[in-house]
Amino acid sequence: MEIILDKKIKKGATIIEGFPGIGLVGTITTEFLIQHLKAKPVGMIVGKEIPPMVAVHDTKVVRPLAFFYDEKNNILILHVISSIPGAENQIAELLLANAKKWGVKEIISVESVGVPIELSRNHRGFYFSNRADQKFKKMGLEPLKEGIIMGVTGALMLQKEIPLTCIFAETHSRLPDSAAAAKIIEALNKYLKLNIDVKPLVASAKKFETKLRELMSKSKELVKEKDKKQLSYVG
Repeated sequence: MEIILDKKIKKGATIIEGFPGIGLVGTITTEFLIQHLKAKPVGMIVGKEIPPMVAVHDTKVVRPLAFFYDEKNNILILHVISSIPGAENQIAELLLANAKKWGVKEIISVESVGVPIELSRNHRGFYFSNRADQKFKKMGLEPLKEGIIMGVTGALMLQKEIPLTCIFAETHSRLPDSAAAAKIIEALNKYLKLNIDVKPLVASAKKFETKLRELMSKSKELVKEKDKKQLSYVG
């Protein structure tokens, strides 16, 4: 597995990574950032562990793990439409190794936190940081005191070599949750001073949410068809 970039990243960049997770919050968030910051595709993660699939959105091919670069704000966005079970540690190590090589200032992970519907209170936002920083509380986020974080974000939280910030939003849904993504975008907007107009966020996110629903449905159909063929062959 390796990272291939077509463009050199300026030193001091911020990496924002968002894996699907519950409610596909990470994917919706990074898609919105790419569109509103007009980030350009600059590379991808490739390897035999990556499933041979792509999505097509607005006539364009969307790779499973692709990088987009906002040169103005010096932000590199890792946009992921498919989780890679079993390769989370490898992806985290690859990301860290390249972040050091590129002279990255900070990695920001965007994630969802699953809660029962009766405990959800307007998609509350939480944060985790591997360095002391009080600005998150002033932004209306609560420190994450309890929880189990898995996947690439969980692996990144174990390291202390590069400054890491994790921004979480509550979701009680296993379907695409654009409202939770909106909570994270609002926090990123304040934290990185991106001057994003968040008013059209929910409408835009819901549009992409519909595309993700279609992709999820088609993916399930392909898996079922594959299982049927395997059973037919074995039988």
